[in-house]
Amino acid sequence: MLELFRKYVWHNLGLKILALAISVGLWWVVSRDPMVESVVTAPIEFLHAPENLLMTADAPFEVKVAVSGPERIIRKMDQSEINATIDLAGVKPGERTFDLGPRQIRAPRGVKVERVLPTQIHIDFNPSATRAVEVRPRVIGTFVSGYGISDVAADPATIVIEGPANRVSAIDMAITDPVDATGVIGRATFTTHAYVPDPLVRIQHPAPIHVTVTTGKSSKGAGQH
Repeated sequence: MLELFRKYVWHNLGLKILALAISVGLWWVVSRDPMVESVVTAPIEFLHAPENLLMTADAPFEVKVAVSGPERIIRKMDQSEINATIDLAGVKPGERTFDLGPRQIRAPRGVKVERVLPTQIHIDFNPSATRAVEVRPRVIGTFVSGYGISDVAADPATIVIEGPANRVSAIDMAITDPVDATGVIGRATFTTHAYVPDPLVRIQHPAPIHVTVTTGKSSKGAGQH
């Protein structure tokens, strides 16, 4: 028995005491560091995103992530260290729903992911498309008595829009910012810009729009447009 005691207890006793001291020290540090929870906003990163498809969703590509861990780690944590990842390998045109949970979240060591909101994201995958649409000027103002608008022309008369095919096909025109033609007698040209109401569709080559307003005598007198 004494031999066993010497072999397993006294052998490398100094190293064993040191290891025990380190373990106790670590336990003491951890036990004094309370566990806390924090909520951060994390971006969604897409792996293997298809180059020929545009992604649209009803919500931003981000999630709220509740994380917990020792206070010292949570306090020093950089929010950029947390993100959600979704693998898009093999996706095809159409709608698809992806789950979002702790498995999709990357977080620093020592940090535990408690909850993720939303728990799903619904994405519509569409081919990109372009289309030429008419520029429709908006003219406002009060005109001299006896005069009214006889003609309105936009230059350029059409512009090219681009975006998801299903969204582009639903747009028939681009609209200019309001042009105030108050007091114009004869012809006047104004510089403005055009836009489309769908935020997912953009003008391919944005440029100023020149709107020419022509007024003439009107039997109905003054008018406001």
